[in-house]
Amino acid sequence: MRTIGRPSLKTVLKTSTVAGLAAVMLSTGIPAQIMSSYAAPVSVNAPQAPSFADVVSAVSPAVVSVKVQSDEQQVADNDGGNTFSFGGRGFDQLPDDHPLKRFFREFGGQMGPNGQGGQNRNQDRADKNGPRPHHLRPTAQGSGFFISEDGYIVTNNHVVSDGQAYTVVLSDGTELDAKLVGKDSRTDLALLKVDAPARKFTYVSFADDSKVRVGDWVVAVGNPFGLGGTVTAGIVSARGRDIGSGPYDDYIQVDAAVNRGNSGGPTFDLNGQVVGINTAIFSPSGGNVGIAFAIPASTAKDVIADLMKDGKVARGWLGVQIQPVTKDIADSLGLKEASGALVVAPQEGSPGQKAGIKEGDVITAVNGATVKDARDLAKRVAAFGPNTKVDVDLWRDGKQQTIPVMLGNMASDDTASNDNSRPSETPAPSSSKALASLGITVSPSDDGSGLAVTDVDPDSEAAARGLKTGEKIISVNNRKVTSASEVGKVIEQARKDGRTRALFQVEADGSSRFIALPINEG
Repeated sequence: MRTIGRPSLKTVLKTSTVAGLAAVMLSTGIPAQIMSSYAAPVSVNAPQAPSFADVVSAVSPAVVSVKVQSDEQQVADNDGGNTFSFGGRGFDQLPDDHPLKRFFREFGGQMGPNGQGGQNRNQDRADKNGPRPHHLRPTAQGSGFFISEDGYIVTNNHVVSDGQAYTVVLSDGTELDAKLVGKDSRTDLALLKVDAPARKFTYVSFADDSKVRVGDWVVAVGNPFGLGGTVTAGIVSARGRDIGSGPYDDYIQVDAAVNRGNSGGPTFDLNGQVVGINTAIFSPSGGNVGIAFAIPASTAKDVIADLMKDGKVARGWLGVQIQPVTKDIADSLGLKEASGALVVAPQEGSPGQKAGIKEGDVITAVNGATVKDARDLAKRVAAFGPNTKVDVDLWRDGKQQTIPVMLGNMASDDTASNDNSRPSETPAPSSSKALASLGITVSPSDDGSGLAVTDVDPDSEAAARGLKTGEKIISVNNRKVTSASEVGKVIEQARKDGRTRALFQVEADGSSRFIALPINEG
């Protein structure tokens, strides 16, 4: 049995000593002899990630927000929805009875992009700077940047294309009126000018984007969703992207966060130079998913120089409809490499037709510079000025030849460049015959030109290549055909020449294309 009584003197002294030690530890810290028994806190001595602060502080004053007004009745936000956001939905796409759409329809005209009464601020500025047309409304908002101290600003064409009045907002909040100097829809670039003689603006320059490598750091500065002065960083993730927006697609792909409203804004390298102008995003939702596209500085530099000079861009014009040369097409024509641009049809009255370029020609070089593909040809020809004489190298009938061409003016020949008509021929009629070896059945066409495709074996290579019933075969290996027997003769000659494929020119809905079909069997 345990007895509990008063503590002994020894116990009291021992307890007092521990209490005193605890007091010392609380008031003065853990003594060194006791500290040594504790593990050291985590500390990592690793390389520090680079900071973008110096770049941002230097370039930010050169970046502006661009506000656009027009006589459209709806108020749009952030570059008018024209950033190429694939799959996104805006408020204008919501059902008419949707509460959010009703809200923005009723109150959007009275509120600025940040909900602070944008119309009132515009009216205040109009009172100070002179009258504005009373019917104009805010319809778009994007980004831009100064390229000169006297007020030239680069932005996107799709930001300003429908505007009648333009305002730029500087990084310090100052709002200034701007005028449109010129725009170019083919490259989606535009040039604005702010007139402020007493002020010198901070401006930036274009980089040599040929030295930009995949993996390099880049910084995007802009006005996403109306949030001016927003900075994001990422890397160059690809070069030479073709997104199908036009014949001069050659975009730099970046993974910096770029959103609606960043359109027209710059992407900088770590030296503070502009490597590209943000113009499009790929997004299933309308927001950033890490894939953005920028117009290369080299393209922008030339276009902006022309706009600054006379407000428009003059380009050389050849006037031929072209398509890429695939490996199959190269084999059918006896070309060693799948390169160059295949002429589908020269346009009526075009410089190319006048010079003698024909259907089925493969353009391999211009002025001695090798043409890699159809897109490369378009860029090379456009780079020459109108009324420039160039030498065009062709592959025709298994031989190389050179034709001199005097280029036209694309700017003044837009109507002609969209004309896909060409001279028609009226060959003698032929009887129908099944081309069993190719899985194609043909008959004389109604207009006597070429052969109408009446049936295509669904398991044939022709069907796999997209040949359809109702289309018309114009030529085979660049030889006009008006009967099935003529097709057979051309194919037999191709076999004797050691070819494994024949090149069929097919016409449908007023346009034509080439497909290469195997002929080594049958």
